[in-house]
Amino acid sequence: MTTDEVIALTDKYVMRTYKRLPIVFARGEGCRLWDADGREYLDFLAGIAVNSLGHCHPAVVKSVCEQTAGLMHVSNVFHIEQQAVLAEMLVRQTYGLAKAFFCNSGAEANEAAIKLARKYSWMRYGEDRYEIVTAEQSFHGRTLATITATGQPKYQRGFEPLPEGFRYVPFNDLAAAKAAVSDKACAIMLEPVQGEGGVYPATQDYLRGIYELCRERGLLLILDEVQTGIGRTGRFYAYQNFDGVKPDIITLAKALGGGISIGAMMATDEAAKGFEPGNHASTFGGNPVACAAGIAVVRTMVDERIPERAMEMGEYLRGKLAEMADRRRSVVDIRGLGLMAGVELSVDAGRVGELALERGLIVNSIAGRVLRLLPPLIVGKPEIDEAVEIIDYAIGEVEA
Repeated sequence: MTTDEVIALTDKYVMRTYKRLPIVFARGEGCRLWDADGREYLDFLAGIAVNSLGHCHPAVVKSVCEQTAGLMHVSNVFHIEQQAVLAEMLVRQTYGLAKAFFCNSGAEANEAAIKLARKYSWMRYGEDRYEIVTAEQSFHGRTLATITATGQPKYQRGFEPLPEGFRYVPFNDLAAAKAAVSDKACAIMLEPVQGEGGVYPATQDYLRGIYELCRERGLLLILDEVQTGIGRTGRFYAYQNFDGVKPDIITLAKALGGGISIGAMMATDEAAKGFEPGNHASTFGGNPVACAAGIAVVRTMVDERIPERAMEMGEYLRGKLAEMADRRRSVVDIRGLGLMAGVELSVDAGRVGELALERGLIVNSIAGRVLRLLPPLIVGKPEIDEAVEIIDYAIGEVEA
């Protein structure tokens, strides 16, 4: 089909939940994509942190193809070998987490985390402790509970009445978090780096202070690693960048499947006691094909030391962006962790993204004034140089 035919078919039959760009991609390999007309693009969005090993990584393709030829789906009322193997692999990369629940997306993983925190608290303390403290400008998903956990009213508008029991505080403000913890609180839920909110990393003192607050008040610490997990920030899990922080629950998705839909919620042995058979489930969660993809991703990440590469390339990327900032008056700030970078501008970041796309670079704008860069973790210095050159050009055009 031609690009115009695909767009027409989409407009006719697919719900308008996205404001889509008029491009249809036909093929991907490594850090590159090609559209239906044969034009090549450098991908610095990676499907929003999904294709961390690049597009169609051979190990993931091989694992998925072999698994689909043998067994694609069985119910979770049976034991699933690939699920058990992946759970062990994920646990072995953590500090203290012991059990995994598998689902299909980040929103589902966060929904499971919310349910587990409340159920655990109900079992241990009774029914009066159910509040979850989250951060302003956070993003945790688009189910009804996760948009309520999300500290951005624009995602909640029109879906009222929202579930009760969530309180919002400014990110990186420990005093505000302490003030928000009432006798009804059961958990604090945060992103180690706010993604949709503008690429804001937590500070060392803040996240350590949140951890200590949770220990003092008997709260569960939930870290949403849907965007930051699986090597993105230079460690396998982002919380490992923060000294002395040991979450009770973390959530994963995006990069875990290398392009195949999978999510996971992990918990300590103690927190996992909150769930009993029948409390939570997912028909497709942890299916053999998705877990085969996850196994290939985790094995490649560990064997090829991809997180360490992400840290090195992230430092190089921020260095090149800093050099660019010296030439561009509209660059307000450059921030991030590993290969998760935000370029805050005083001009329209959306327009900068459009001009970059015209030059063959895929980035996206968030929070109005921030360019978000999430390249595949296999990216090299030549691709970074190419991307920064295009961004430099695009900013210059908007500044002119």
